[in-house]
Amino acid sequence: MQMEAELTLSRWNGRPGGIGYRRRVIMSAGLRHLLGMRFFRGILIAGWAAGILLAAVGFLFTQTVATGGWLEAVAIRLGPRVHALSSALSGFVLLYPDVCIRGLFTILFWLQSCVGAGLSLIALTAMVPRLVTRDRAGHALTVYLSRPLTGADYLLGKLGTIAGVLGLVWTGPLLFGWVLSMLFAPDRDFLLYSMVPLLRALAFNVIGLVALSSIALGVSAISRSSRTTIILWLGLWLVAGSIAKTPGTPAWMQCASFSHDLGEVREAVINIGDVLTEAGTQLPLFDRSAARNLARAGEKSEPVDLAGALAGLGAFVALSSFVFFRKLRPE
Repeated sequence: MQMEAELTLSRWNGRPGGIGYRRRVIMSAGLRHLLGMRFFRGILIAGWAAGILLAAVGFLFTQTVATGGWLEAVAIRLGPRVHALSSALSGFVLLYPDVCIRGLFTILFWLQSCVGAGLSLIALTAMVPRLVTRDRAGHALTVYLSRPLTGADYLLGKLGTIAGVLGLVWTGPLLFGWVLSMLFAPDRDFLLYSMVPLLRALAFNVIGLVALSSIALGVSAISRSSRTTIILWLGLWLVAGSIAKTPGTPAWMQCASFSHDLGEVREAVINIGDVLTEAGTQLPLFDRSAARNLARAGEKSEPVDLAGALAGLGAFVALSSFVFFRKLRPE
């Protein structure tokens, strides 16, 4: 039986995607793979739950000065003591808006940065083997680095993947919570005095993005074994971080932990220590011990060795970048 097949050729009339399209493909492929994992979706839910909690606390705080609002009505129903406490809190905010508003949002953003950074580190643990390690093991770099793509294009695609993850888990919930709080604020003072804490929190986001993306890419590129890269990442994060927290650890050994270095930078950038000290010295607190405790907590929140932490993060970024570009070649 003779089979005949007719072959028809036609000219492709599609539009070339270009280099930018290929970079986006590298980025979106990594994000789609992560979003398909139940583990990562759980991290995403936790991150946005923190953002919703931030919005709820910010909303309740903005309602303290809303005359005739539902919060005042609830306080009246709960009795004269609760109403007096609510009126005192409202008076504090009206008399010292800079200290109260800036202080509360600084504390909220500090707490959210701790949660967001922690969840980002957990997400990167699952993500590290999928950045460069599997591309090296499967010889995919031969395809990725073929012309017209270059190592810079591959780097931008991977950085876009990491930025997307940190944006979904950390930066997105932060902005969501702040915007939702401001939408229901009865006075523009809330927008004015919360802007500086927001900018400080975003600045720490950028520092965290640069440091964590560099370290993750360097660790992922160092080996073609997923097990090796995960063990190395957990060692740099958890083991070195535990050693840095041990009392009596030398300063140079503490700076060898990037989680410790990021913690020092967070205290300096978000500056929660000055906020607590200012609240203890400026607010007319009736309990002097409470004022002293706030001032003491502010002193403890100051960074111990900011210069060493910055030097440590710089060394991590430089060494990780060297490893990444050294291993970025077809095998």
